[in-house]
Amino acid sequence: MKIETKEYFDLVAHQRDYWRKKNSYYHEDIIRLLHFLIPPHASVLEVGCATGDVLNSLESRKGMGIDFSKEMILNAQRKYPHVRFQTMSLEELVLDETFGYVVLSDIVGFLHDIQHGFEKLHGVCHSQTKIIITYYNYLWEPLLVLAEKMHLKMKQPISNWLAKTDFEHVLRLAGFEIVKKGERLLLPKYIPLVSSFCNRFLAKLPLIRRLCLVNYLVVRPLPVGKGVERSVTVVVPARNEKGNIEDIVRRLPQLGLHTELIFVEGNSSDGTREEMHRVARAYPDRDIKIFVQDGKGKGDAVRKGFDHAQGDILMILDADMTVEPEELPKFYQALVSGSGEFINGSRLVYPLEDQSMRVLNILGNKFFSLMFSWLLDQRLKDTLCGTKVLWKKDYEQIKSNRSFFGDFDPFGDFDLLFGAAKLNLKIIDLPIRYKARSYGTTNINRFSHGWLLLKMCVFAMKKIKFI
Repeated sequence: MKIETKEYFDLVAHQRDYWRKKNSYYHEDIIRLLHFLIPPHASVLEVGCATGDVLNSLESRKGMGIDFSKEMILNAQRKYPHVRFQTMSLEELVLDETFGYVVLSDIVGFLHDIQHGFEKLHGVCHSQTKIIITYYNYLWEPLLVLAEKMHLKMKQPISNWLAKTDFEHVLRLAGFEIVKKGERLLLPKYIPLVSSFCNRFLAKLPLIRRLCLVNYLVVRPLPVGKGVERSVTVVVPARNEKGNIEDIVRRLPQLGLHTELIFVEGNSSDGTREEMHRVARAYPDRDIKIFVQDGKGKGDAVRKGFDHAQGDILMILDADMTVEPEELPKFYQALVSGSGEFINGSRLVYPLEDQSMRVLNILGNKFFSLMFSWLLDQRLKDTLCGTKVLWKKDYEQIKSNRSFFGDFDPFGDFDLLFGAAKLNLKIIDLPIRYKARSYGTTNINRFSHGWLLLKMCVFAMKKIKFI
């Protein structure tokens, strides 16, 4: 079957451009998806590149395409002489370089040994490589066969049939895990107005999305080993939290190679700033830095703290101590071990202390967790927990891409979650126990802030979901 498939694609290589143009709406949508998932100028390997149109459109700073069809590669080299191409099958993949992204678009159905093929990908992956896979929904098989008979699409050899659960099992056996998954194209042919409405809106709705033609996955290599010890910066935004400052310093564990503690004071009226300086003098053995925020809101304070951080790992700890400092080693270990690339605290697993969270807050948290799970195609149980941990290098990318979403999040939670999802980071919920505050009062207004959060969700739909 493998040889027959290769010979078939050699024979039809000269027809590729004709059929691609005939179904340009479908192919342009695949390219649009890849442009959303892959940042500009990333290093990209496309497996099954055919005549190179997709790879060329990505404008990779270090791009390479491979395909088992010699004729397809010859055509690709003629069309795009500035791009590197090589005749090679996935099962025979041997290259002496790694890539940030690997694309497999519409080729998994033609692999002779899927598990072995994915195992070969480890040779071109580093720990943060993301693999993007697109494949068609098998529910469309009768329509696709009919389209071939009506000469509406290029005839294809018999292909493999993999359901989503099959993909998950094969990928795990090969040493990979799924970061996110989604669907596209309810109507793969262009009909003015109708196609746009169906594919931008209807195709994103629960249940209806299961009928889409295209399924896609973003995959990463499973972590290996315990990871290397790293330095940590803990950022504590604080406004009117004088009574908690010394407890934070006293109870904060040493994390990794070195622990830097940054307080960002928010123009308090209860002497919080003075208390920070007093505590810093009282604990000279701790690496404590103090800054005063220029703007307003927790998000502004977190960004200022992160901008001054020296650690490899960035952590946020709320000054109200509703999440205890003693919880932070679990976050550190989850990140360093590679279990996740963005660790998000979840307060909704363990029983809540009396008065720690009001009923309306609980309902709001559950609503926004469902909304975010749908928006980001990753399951999140508690989007509003203040404790979040990520690599500094990933934060720098989030910061550089902030213009994509805009700088309007006063809390900082959405800014980080949106940015992490845009970078295809593996987001992990880490259960923590949520305590009632023992000093001061909350700075959150449930109704006005809830309305603002809802508006941000609507904005995210436009930027992430309805694209």
